[in-house]
Amino acid sequence: MSFHEVRFPVSVSFGSAGGPERRTEIVTLGSGREERNTPWAHGRRRYAAGLGLSSLDELHAVIAFFEARRGRLHGFRWKDALDWKSCAPMQAVSPADQALGVGDGVRTGFQLTKAYGDAAASYVRPIVKPVAASVRVSVDGVEAAGGWSVDAGGMVNFAAAPAAGAELRAGFAFDVPVRFDTDRLSINLAAFQAGEAPDIPVVEIFP
Repeated sequence: MSFHEVRFPVSVSFGSAGGPERRTEIVTLGSGREERNTPWAHGRRRYAAGLGLSSLDELHAVIAFFEARRGRLHGFRWKDALDWKSCAPMQAVSPADQALGVGDGVRTGFQLTKAYGDAAASYVRPIVKPVAASVRVSVDGVEAAGGWSVDAGGMVNFAAAPAAGAELRAGFAFDVPVRFDTDRLSINLAAFQAGEAPDIPVVEIFP
């Protein structure tokens, strides 16, 4: 999979519409009861990028971005204005936001994740496109200023294995890995100037 480590214009993505989707297969039994299952381990996000366009300059920038990605060929980063931090959007990132793992004295690599859920159920989402400069890590409640690094795939690598039983946590900002979900942009300039948004679908790439 070819991926470009560039972010879609944030001024446009901020005004877009979209969010997570799930795939649920439902079979109705003869008794009327249902059996429900999902083939997807993770949710997949879809966005309508065209809704965020407000000027001809922004439209020009998106066309240039689309051409540089060769349509659906190359993936890219997308900032989801509703879900782009290890905490709530209006809160500040803390090194204690999310569980990173527990040291065993041997392991040095730990994947960034974000947990969602309530008392009934939970879901842990792998974070594969962190904003590197935003990542903060703590060991047993104390922020670790050094001794670790994070790669482009969201793996936190410690220079020395954390001690057995050490609680590791992290805070971070992140992007969603996506691609365009079309190889063709059909833009009616007169309709755009009249307030009609062009159809520019974007879909998350599964990690």
